[in-house]
Amino acid sequence: MIRNLLGFLPWIVYAVVATGDEWRYGALAGLAIAAVVIVADRRAGKKWDEMVIESSAVVFFVVTALISFAAPDSPLTPYGPALVNAWLALTAWGSLAVRRPFTLGIARSMAPPEVWQTPLFYRVNAVITSVWGAAFTVAALSLALLLHGAPHATAAVIAIKVLTFAAPAVFTARYPRTVAARRAV
Repeated sequence: MIRNLLGFLPWIVYAVVATGDEWRYGALAGLAIAAVVIVADRRAGKKWDEMVIESSAVVFFVVTALISFAAPDSPLTPYGPALVNAWLALTAWGSLAVRRPFTLGIARSMAPPEVWQTPLFYRVNAVITSVWGAAFTVAALSLALLLHGAPHATAAVIAIKVLTFAAPAVFTARYPRTVAARRAV
């Protein structure tokens, strides 16, 4: 489980480095970390469907780096945290739209092969991906509104980031066990 959370490391690094007008360097740092994580994971035998978040990070950080260097004073600059969550929401909802929830590949690495093709396995991952998508969407909207109205409300920004990451992470850890317990009854 911890190994799979490393996929979020580029986003965390970006969040730390990309403060104020330093989004250019945050984007470069996020891109570098995402590339290192992907290379290490591929060498360790991870499949591409296990690295949707990491792959999405590479695209986001390439685009963000290009924009941030081409227009360092862009009006997007203060909305970095909201843009990250909007991108992650698009990644989650997009993976559901193509019927490949981004959690599916990760779950396959932790579940026995005999359950991979079952409707329940898919449904559990669709629900988990939906929870992540909802959390990212709530974070994106909340952060955009907050950053527009109170751009220096650092504590509130951190609280939104932590809550909208922790809640789906806890849900992800508990939900499969809850479903399994219900089925066992």
